[in-house]
Amino acid sequence: MTTTLDDEIARTVRGAADRVRTALGTEIGDRVERALRRTLTDTITVDDDGAFVITGDIPAMWLRDSTTQMTPYLRLVGESPALADVLWAVVARQFRLIEHDPYANSFNREPNGAHYDDHDLNADPLVWEQKYEVDSLAYPVTFAHALWRATGSTAVLDDRAQRVFRTIVAQWTAEQDHDRSPYRFVRPGAIATETLARDGRGTPVAVTGMTWSGFRPSDDACTYGYNVPANLFAAQALLAIAAIARSVWDDGGLAADADALRAAILDGVSRHGIVPGPDGAPVYAYEVDGLGGVLLMDDANTPSLLSLPLDAPDVVDRSVWEATRSFVTSPANPYWYSGSVASGIGSPHTLPRRVWPIALAVEGLVSTSSARRRELLDLLVATDAGTGDMHESFDVDDPTQYSRPWFSWADAMFCELALAAASD
Repeated sequence: MTTTLDDEIARTVRGAADRVRTALGTEIGDRVERALRRTLTDTITVDDDGAFVITGDIPAMWLRDSTTQMTPYLRLVGESPALADVLWAVVARQFRLIEHDPYANSFNREPNGAHYDDHDLNADPLVWEQKYEVDSLAYPVTFAHALWRATGSTAVLDDRAQRVFRTIVAQWTAEQDHDRSPYRFVRPGAIATETLARDGRGTPVAVTGMTWSGFRPSDDACTYGYNVPANLFAAQALLAIAAIARSVWDDGGLAADADALRAAILDGVSRHGIVPGPDGAPVYAYEVDGLGGVLLMDDANTPSLLSLPLDAPDVVDRSVWEATRSFVTSPANPYWYSGSVASGIGSPHTLPRRVWPIALAVEGLVSTSSARRRELLDLLVATDAGTGDMHESFDVDDPTQYSRPWFSWADAMFCELALAAASD
């Protein structure tokens, strides 16, 4: 569905693109304007329950994707109250969906019974897919906190939001001991990454203080149940919950619960999630189980180990992360690929030797080098196969071989990198 942009929003988007054109050239600025406009006009539908956001080429709303798709606009809300209203409408819809099912990762616009796979255990007509991912709850929280800080508005931070925040804290707390959890995910006949072992419970884990996740931000099943970047992102979100609980609702109980859970998660990461890297230096593992299982890798989807300074800036150990960055952007990471056209991080979610534009954008955003940011922007432009759009992944030797013709999250990450580079 295509909608017409409000004049104020259109002027704000054009102004942002003009700043990019001035700093980085017409081609990148034009792409930023097209992507920012397209997300607003072609992915969002506003109704009485807020704003429903599709991913681009899939007619469902992911809690994670809908947040990352909106992230570049956070830089612009001070210039446009109308744009701020749109972002708050997205948050309102996210809270409604979490209240409906806090274990689901993606939803239909209405309870029409559409599902990714009709054989899944969960048959809720509003739920597109019920893959439980810790980051699906953390993203709306941190986005709402950032929007509150940017606008000062508390209209959407209402009784429902308070209930949702309590639900998130309670669920993450319950999933510290996953063996007691009612959650199961079974997709009959699916490959291993599309279902959970042990009759839907997932591989065994010990109680560590961290909170369990069935699936990664890629929507692939976790090898081990404690995804370390997701746990650090949850810890960051718990800081946001505590801040809003105290400042907006005067809810000291919720704030204390969030603080206690954050401390337990960070202790668990410290004891189990920091391990010797390939060269012996301490690094963050990607996943662990508390039983000795350790997975050393990184995935393009965020939160990733590479993206931790963006997603968990107040809880990440920078010295450990620096060593981790060196590891995950090297051949020691089994999903780092290098070819004749590009080098970067891919994912087991896509074919081997395919790098993700999302990961290239993240690499630029965590870099302190303006020259490197520009180099990565130019690479992203040069590897779009002439389509003008960012894709999910592309072959490092042949960018005309790519997945997903329009991936709005990747467009947003390109815009975020360009806007950051323009302000260098």
